[in-house]
Amino acid sequence: MNASLNPVPSRDDTPLPPSSTSAWGLIKPYWVSEDWKAAWGLLVTIIVINLTIVGFNVWINQWYAKFNNALVAKDGPHFWTLLMQFTVAAFVFITLAVYRTYLRQMLEFRWRQWLTTRYLKGWLGELAFYRIERDRLADNPDQRISDDLQSFATNTLELSLGLLSTVVTLFSFITILWTIGGALSFHLAGSTWTIPGYMVWMAAIYAIGGSYVMHKVGHPLVSINYQQQRVEADFRFGLIRVRENSEQIALYNGVRTEESNAQNVFTRIRDNWWRIMTYTRRLNFVTNFYTQAAIIFPYIVASPRYFAGAFTFGVLTQIADAFGTVSGSLSWFINNYASLVEWRATVNRLREFSRIVQSTHLRESVSPGTEHGGINLHYVDENALTTHDLQLALPNGTPLAAIGDIVVEPGARWLVRGPSGAGKSTLLRAFAGLWPFGEGSIDVPVGARTMFLPQQSYLPIGTLKAALTYPASADTFSDEACREVLASCRLESYGDRLGESAHWTRVLSPGEQQRLAAARVLLHKPDFLFLDEATSALDPDNESHVYRLLNERLPKTAIVSVAHRESIAGFHNRTLFIERAGERAVA
Repeated sequence: MNASLNPVPSRDDTPLPPSSTSAWGLIKPYWVSEDWKAAWGLLVTIIVINLTIVGFNVWINQWYAKFNNALVAKDGPHFWTLLMQFTVAAFVFITLAVYRTYLRQMLEFRWRQWLTTRYLKGWLGELAFYRIERDRLADNPDQRISDDLQSFATNTLELSLGLLSTVVTLFSFITILWTIGGALSFHLAGSTWTIPGYMVWMAAIYAIGGSYVMHKVGHPLVSINYQQQRVEADFRFGLIRVRENSEQIALYNGVRTEESNAQNVFTRIRDNWWRIMTYTRRLNFVTNFYTQAAIIFPYIVASPRYFAGAFTFGVLTQIADAFGTVSGSLSWFINNYASLVEWRATVNRLREFSRIVQSTHLRESVSPGTEHGGINLHYVDENALTTHDLQLALPNGTPLAAIGDIVVEPGARWLVRGPSGAGKSTLLRAFAGLWPFGEGSIDVPVGARTMFLPQQSYLPIGTLKAALTYPASADTFSDEACREVLASCRLESYGDRLGESAHWTRVLSPGEQQRLAAARVLLHKPDFLFLDEATSALDPDNESHVYRLLNERLPKTAIVSVAHRESIAGFHNRTLFIERAGERAVA
């Protein structure tokens, strides 16, 4: 549980990630969002460029026929004229191709930025991130927000724009192939049969047959790629844990254990990768066979009419090129199968994550007078925090502790005591709205500022001043005020380092971190302060000094402390004894 300071209840009106379980439910929100004008403007521009490039490809198909005929006829003047036309067109094509990629990348990032903002708000809003970890609802949210959203925006645009260009190209070149390919006539069973536009039908049969085989061979890759993304994220998270806890691991001499754990996770990556390799090998056999056969197939089916003198060599090459374009367009599914597999796996992970975040908000949302799990939280126009027949339980429903009725008034000093595992820290989580398991109710003053200090408070990476003023921004308090509270907590040596950036959890000793947390409290001056073994790393002298400071400087703040040491009992005027399940707490 990390330190927090906020008036309660805290609400966020920002739209959550979509709850729809369809891929369209993930795609649609951005295109009707506040950024819709820029999004559609870029999209339309890219589509126009794509259509222009398709027109260029149609022109180049006709140009090839003329160019090859000029070569066969040894027509020099016509050859040079066609070459100049191509040079000019090539420069235009290069410019269009460059800006198509440039604008698409711009649109991809704008979409990703919008998605990231919304998913971050949904994940962090209403403490969903805490509940997802607490209840183990989803693996690796960081990977889904950082990698999956980027992949989703990129692949969705690439596939959809590619499909649009492919459809336009298909209809453009079908017309060409139907016209110049002509009809095929043959005699069978005493009758003459004619197949109009037979080259188009050959291209369709070739592409559809290949697509069917490709799907049958490669469809298991969807689930395998989904699993690969998960195990890769697990491996990366494990390495981050080693980096974050390097000192503790070194002190325990736990290198071999961490290496063994990393190797075990990597074994799952290896096993899943072998499955990917197996199916990809089969897929590549089909793809490469299809691609190589596509080079010679149009010449085979067009050769009877060519040898019959139905068209020139230039037209034959034009037919082969048009056939390749039509069959390639019809083979869009084959050519993009790997991307489709990756896209589908990404969509599945984002759908799952969106559903979990949405359900977490709906189930755990804190609002005045509504049920918060099994514990009913009310925000009332009173000064005191009050419990009514409060009973704490474990997530599986097992009773943990019966608190009953207590009243925490402004300026009160409560000491919570009891055996380990009785539910002392859980009580503070219930006060924070983080523990819905149990029965009873808690009345919380509306607008009251609360602050929770765990045994190890969270220190963000950045300047010392930002770590001290957290969760407020660094410019909320003056440097003079920060230096004064540091000196009060016997951290005067850090007064000149407020602008220094570091990983302060690693720089400060546990005792210094707890004194820094106390200095943070002196800055924020909360209405209710909850301390969960927040001075356990301090020597008796420094611990007494910190409690004396809190009592003197925050006379109106209600303080609730969870602690085992007898030495701090004198700083409290009320005591709550929490017994194990089956016995009622005594105030």
